[in-house]
Amino acid sequence: MLPVATYRLQLRNGVTFDRVIHDLDAIARLGISHLYLSPVFTATTGSTHGYDVTRPDAVDPALGGLEGFCRLADEARGRGLGLILDIVPNHTAFSLENPWLCDVLRYGAASRYARHFDIDWSAGRLALPWLPRTLEALRAEGAVSVQEDAQLGPVLAVADLRVPLHGGGEGTLDAVLDRQPWQLIHWEAESDRITHRRFFNITDLICMRVDRDDVFDDMHRLVLDLVDSGHVQGLRVDHVDGLRVPGAYLARLRKRVGPDVPVWVEKILVGDEPLPDWPVEGTTGYEHARSFAQVLTPERGAQALTKLWADATGCSPDYAATLKAAKRDILRHDLAAEVLRLVEAASAALADDIHHDPGPETLRQSVMGMLESMPVYRSYFGESGMAADFADRTAETMREFVRLHVRPPTTALRLIDCVVQAQTPAEIAFRDLFQQTSGAVMAKSAEDTTFYRFVPYPAACEVGASPDDVSLNTDEFARLTAGVAPGAMVLTSTHDTKRSEDARMRLVACAQLPDAVQVLWRDLCAVPRVTEAERDGLRKDELWVLMHALLSAWQPAEDVPDLAERVVAYLEKAMREAKDITSPSFPDAQAETPALALARDLAREWQTTLPEAAAALIDRGEVLSLVQLAFKCLSRGVPDIYRGCEGPSFWLTDPDNRIPVDPVQLSALQHVDGFAGRKYRLTRCLLQLREERIADLRGPGATRVVQANRCYSVRRETASGEIWVDIDVDQEPTVLVKPLALQRLRTFAAR
Repeated sequence: MLPVATYRLQLRNGVTFDRVIHDLDAIARLGISHLYLSPVFTATTGSTHGYDVTRPDAVDPALGGLEGFCRLADEARGRGLGLILDIVPNHTAFSLENPWLCDVLRYGAASRYARHFDIDWSAGRLALPWLPRTLEALRAEGAVSVQEDAQLGPVLAVADLRVPLHGGGEGTLDAVLDRQPWQLIHWEAESDRITHRRFFNITDLICMRVDRDDVFDDMHRLVLDLVDSGHVQGLRVDHVDGLRVPGAYLARLRKRVGPDVPVWVEKILVGDEPLPDWPVEGTTGYEHARSFAQVLTPERGAQALTKLWADATGCSPDYAATLKAAKRDILRHDLAAEVLRLVEAASAALADDIHHDPGPETLRQSVMGMLESMPVYRSYFGESGMAADFADRTAETMREFVRLHVRPPTTALRLIDCVVQAQTPAEIAFRDLFQQTSGAVMAKSAEDTTFYRFVPYPAACEVGASPDDVSLNTDEFARLTAGVAPGAMVLTSTHDTKRSEDARMRLVACAQLPDAVQVLWRDLCAVPRVTEAERDGLRKDELWVLMHALLSAWQPAEDVPDLAERVVAYLEKAMREAKDITSPSFPDAQAETPALALARDLAREWQTTLPEAAAALIDRGEVLSLVQLAFKCLSRGVPDIYRGCEGPSFWLTDPDNRIPVDPVQLSALQHVDGFAGRKYRLTRCLLQLREERIADLRGPGATRVVQANRCYSVRRETASGEIWVDIDVDQEPTVLVKPLALQRLRTFAAR
């Protein structure tokens, strides 16, 4: 059964099953039909997110274990709520807390789990990049020894590490090390010596071979038991693009859970990219958040911001060139290991081709050029679900790119043919690995690099969006909304968005009021403290990012006493993710200091006296937030409310947007004036209306938006009439239903 609406909960950080049970009444009061839970499986000790799973066959005791989960499911059912689980088939933790991995370390190829993990055993021993220095250096210091562990038996002890030994601990240390199926290496060597496929560039996450029947069964036994027992009513598949053959995986999952259990995929669609023909209800909905921001963005305003940013900072206004440079950086550094593995697979694919005999450098340049050429996260060649016209466009885009940028292009063009129409087992292996890798390249280079470098209009620097595609006219928006699948999720905030929904709308307000941004920027640059920071090394591009972070997150000191520290933490992350003067792996504290010191001071000053221009942008952002809420709740798809977003949400990127919230406390907003109360009441009103008219809202009909000055009317067509949400400045939103048969208005009181 499709949900009426979902409420996404982030477990951990103090949010256990018992805590959720305590909050159920407040959550149910909103009008949602399903709780949508982050991963519940056993994860590494102290995990803050749960995606570093150590036991996919067990519910995490830190959350309350299986008993606690079943108790939550029963309590939720008693309030008419179902449960949707976020499952993680792509990877588990590359950690000694992972018992399957420990079994592989202990027994090598004889372990029943040796083929569960995506390990390249042909590359030699399994590399464990866990050492602070080389093993030889640690041995010279006397820090390496064979010991007996009470739980693990014979282990190699290196500082705090206790690695299970294959074949026991008898013999010299050299003899013990020589017979291991693994080798410990310095973590800095991971770029060219890892032998497992990892999640993006996170070496501590190892990918799984769920394309194998036994691995699928072991990875899904618990979650399928919970579906069969009626404790779980829906599934969200994390990072579907990392799987070897996503379509086949989803077909197997659908067959196992049956037609009545909704399944969604975390899939980022770029531009007009269609979702493959998979047996799912839809994506989790990033493309809808993109279109909501686009239809509210005047193209002329966004262009004015781009000119202001480029003139002020000296940065290039060419997004495509910035993305291309970022891809090359990521391929040379963060994903160098993945490039090497693809080079080896490419060499094998061409081994029997008498017309091609490329050397390693030609192969490397060809592979890198192909990865740079990808216009989307990944292709699905070799699967029946990929739309033929989109497949053709993708292939031609790749060919055009390598003809221009790879010299000579011959090898790259031949390898593109391998991807598009693989014939031999070696070509199929190359195709599959290429398709699994391209998504990581796009995510790391666009989301995690370019979106911190190319920031003239940060509202478009968002997961699922693109800074070179910022605006959408109202007719095109209506066409898109009419085409939304009834079961597709529609989101505006998640644990992964770069900013929460209300923070993003403040940034959309910048495109509507570019003159206010110009005033804010001019006045900010004139602050003496800024001049002092510039003398100490502050750059104008850093100041631009700081200005938008302050605008996004600002709230009064009595509401957010820790604003200064949150903004500082965000700016530090933004500077490192840009990978220009500092980086996540090799931070430069000296280069970061001027900007971070200024961030702390300005945050405190803004909470004392908010600049008038910022206040105007914040006021406009509040109106746009209510418009965005109406878009979501009147959609044909399933609205997803991220925890806490029934009230004001001004979080920045993770971990800021994963701070626990209190739904019980938020329910008091029902009786509060101002934006906070209006948003809460409108959320409840629209969700209750949605439940009442669910058949209409799932049926045909577009969503349209009409603007007159600073007033908006969101109008959703349905088979039985129109629903209007009228939003005016400083007034309670009005929800109207206009039945065609009666031609009269019925007002839903928002208070």
